[in-house]
Amino acid sequence: MPALVVAQTDEIQVYDGAIAPPGIFNLMIHNNFTPKGRTIPDYPGAIVANHSYQVTAEWAYGVTPWFEQGLYLPVTSPYSSNHGSTINGFKIRELFARPNARDHTFFYAANFEFSVNHNYWESKTITSEIRPIVGLHLHPWDLIYNPIVDTDYTGGLGNLQYNPSARVAYNFNDRWAVAAEEYDGFGPLHGFLPTSKQFHEVWATTDYSGSKFLGLNVETGVGYGLTAASDKWTLKLMLSRDLNVHPWRP
Repeated sequence: MPALVVAQTDEIQVYDGAIAPPGIFNLMIHNNFTPKGRTIPDYPGAIVANHSYQVTAEWAYGVTPWFEQGLYLPVTSPYSSNHGSTINGFKIRELFARPNARDHTFFYAANFEFSVNHNYWESKTITSEIRPIVGLHLHPWDLIYNPIVDTDYTGGLGNLQYNPSARVAYNFNDRWAVAAEEYDGFGPLHGFLPTSKQFHEVWATTDYSGSKFLGLNVETGVGYGLTAASDKWTLKLMLSRDLNVHPWRP
């Protein structure tokens, strides 16, 4: 078994290196629902994925053109079959990115997260994520890869969990896009799990970016699991908007 075992996830997203402008606050609400998923807890006491619903508020502030500070609070499960409604923890993140990533053909960034978890959300109280971000804007196509590693600070470098994600998007215009995404969990670097125990999901998503609909950016998606260790069907809805027009500085 991998050392880091996750019952569910608070966000299903491929990072593209975009950050809030300096002085701007942004709020994103992540909604994930699993209409058909794993019916057995990933570890004793974990939230059961099947029919579970997760909602997370992600707050972000643009500090500089290359640095965004983030906070996930609260991380919640309004419903799961074995725990009901729960508050699952919180996360702090730091995102360092090439300034104005959308304007460059090649872009890169790095995201670092520190999580404090209840034991029904993750098997360890303290966990972290390191997410490199690389991609190409080929207009109208985007190609993005996040070779993510997760840790619970046990077992050394070989016990880092390799959980990459990828996205291929087609942009119809500045507002609308469709994409194919993939989310994977291979297991620890010192020895990947057998394929049947790995996590692999493919997704179809749509994205709307603009101010005509309540100032919201909207992403919807449906995911299909490819292995027994994956959830068969998962849905996501992400809503985000900037909270201020004029930059604010402390």
